[in-house]
Amino acid sequence: MDVCCGTGDQALHYATRGIIATGIDLNAGMMEVGNKNKRKRGLGNVSLQMADAVHLPFENNFFDCASISFALHEKERTARYKIVSEMKRVVKKEGALIFCDFMVPLPRNAFSYLIKAIEFVAGRDNFRYFKDYIEQGGLGELLKKNHLQEEKRDCLKNGTIVIIKTRNV
Repeated sequence: MDVCCGTGDQALHYATRGIIATGIDLNAGMMEVGNKNKRKRGLGNVSLQMADAVHLPFENNFFDCASISFALHEKERTARYKIVSEMKRVVKKEGALIFCDFMVPLPRNAFSYLIKAIEFVAGRDNFRYFKDYIEQGGLGELLKKNHLQEEKRDCLKNGTIVIIKTRNV
């Protein structure tokens, strides 16, 4: 499952790899684009659904894996914690949880300054959530509060983006 999937690119990528995938998002326009892309690619093993990441409409221990990319920094703090908690709830024990977002602290490089500018231009609420995400400690703090330990970590774009894989215990 890909949480806050937007246009479903990650879920569609999973499906092209032969994985039965589900993507969820609250934005109807994004879901429409994703479903159009799904039909264009002829993918029958992916489902894109409107759903709230804070209250995932799935049973406990339902998925083998859940991922979320560049969405947690766009949510207010309590929602961030709840989304990670919900991801844990719907992933089977020993299943994988994969998180991708901005590194905290952001390194001092041109890409980081560009990120800050984009987040500022995106609007007052968006920038406030982004700043709080940075102040809160980013993914490391979110995972710690949800009792998830890193299994693997990779960085991209000169250390401005972090991808963390954990195991649901």
